Amino acid sequence: MWLEILLASVVGFVIYWFVSRDKEETLPFEEGWWGPGARPTAPEDESIHPFKVETSDEEINDLHRRIEKVRLTPPLEDSRFHYGFNSNYLKKILSYWQTEFDWRKQVEVLNRYPHFKTKIEGLNIHFIHVKPPQLPAGRTPKPLLMVHGWPGSFYEFYNIIPLLTDPKTHGLSDEHVFEVICPSIPGYGFSEASSKKGLNSVATARIFYKLMLRLGFQEFYTQGGDWGSLICTNMAQLVPSHVKGLHLNMAFVLRNFYPLTLFLGPRFRKLFGYTERDMELMYPLKKIFFSLIRESGYMHIQSTKPDTVGCALNDSPVGLAAYILEKFSTWTNAEFRDLEDGGLERKFSLDDLLTIIMIYWTTGTITSSQRFYKENMGHHFMADKHHQMKVHVPMGFAAFPCELLHVPEKWVRFKYPKLISYSYMARGGHFAAFEEPKLLAQDICKFVGLVEQQ
Repeated sequence: MWLEILLASVVGFVIYWFVSRDKEETLPFEEGWWGPGARPTAPEDESIHPFKVETSDEEINDLHRRIEKVRLTPPLEDSRFHYGFNSNYLKKILSYWQTEFDWRKQVEVLNRYPHFKTKIEGLNIHFIHVKPPQLPAGRTPKPLLMVHGWPGSFYEFYNIIPLLTDPKTHGLSDEHVFEVICPSIPGYGFSEASSKKGLNSVATARIFYKLMLRLGFQEFYTQGGDWGSLICTNMAQLVPSHVKGLHLNMAFVLRNFYPLTLFLGPRFRKLFGYTERDMELMYPLKKIFFSLIRESGYMHIQSTKPDTVGCALNDSPVGLAAYILEKFSTWTNAEFRDLEDGGLERKFSLDDLLTIIMIYWTTGTITSSQRFYKENMGHHFMADKHHQMKVHVPMGFAAFPCELLHVPEKWVRFKYPKLISYSYMARGGHFAAFEEPKLLAQDICKFVGLVEQQ
């Protein structure tokens, strides 16, 4: 008993000491060149060009030939998704992919919003830019940069965009109307991959900041989950005066002392600021620990040898689908691993899921997307300066209950001292914008309202 009190006191003192050191600092704004060869001496072409997603009979026929030649291993009896993607259910997906999925129709869906490309630091950066179809008199839209993660894409935001750009038509308040910019991370989908080592989240944040300036935005809001949360955080650390507000549905806050309190949390909940809801989402600790171990094998591979597994995934659409869709199962809800179909169609349509797969397949970017793990985690993970720095812009956080790791408000506030909105979301997991667009849109609007009241 006394030992626990002593430990709690020491941890509490250390936390207080670190929290009190609230020095505001920014990341150095460096320059990069990620294109092939040496950087040209001529100034970079800053023009923005319209872009359209296209396909061809050859592309579709090649896909179908590869699917027809699939060689699957039968699953173990009663294994469900415990060993990874169940190949019996995969057969159903492959049948749908070949006979019912219409890639040409999905290309039209992708082209529903305006696409563009522009050259930044030697790379062709792809983005969609959606403006409101109508605005209340005397109003201007609020620019919002939304950044995806892995294994997602800009397509994750297709259902939330109309809620943000045309809220009244979709039954929401039009107090806040946005124009939304969704770029593809370099090496993902239609954004060109780096030819050089080192393109990490900070470099990506700088590239996206330059994109926003090129579009004429000196101040803007940002939103992200997964890698998008880190990229948007880095942008706030690079250019805090340009980021009006930062809204996240995932936060990298492990470099503080709060995680140490997990072991004492059940006995000293109030001392560490944990709510009853926090306790429900974090305990029993053994369950969370084993869940993280079970779901993180891909991370070790991609942080060390991404190109090896990339060779297989870039050559096989079936392997690519199994590898990616397994994440859309267990990261949406860990309990889905107990189902024969992984619960995939409980939250998503096969058309939407296969569209994400096709973006990776047709662009051949699975390997380059996985390299982002190597660049961010394969060297001195958590030792980079940005992990040690706090973020001093207004911040809002949406805590979805089925996220891979629940982050209590106290943890978030340590990294983001200007946290003004923390919401326990009613439902949803890792792919928040894709899975629960209305809930996320409402929380973004709530946060922006609080920012503008300050």
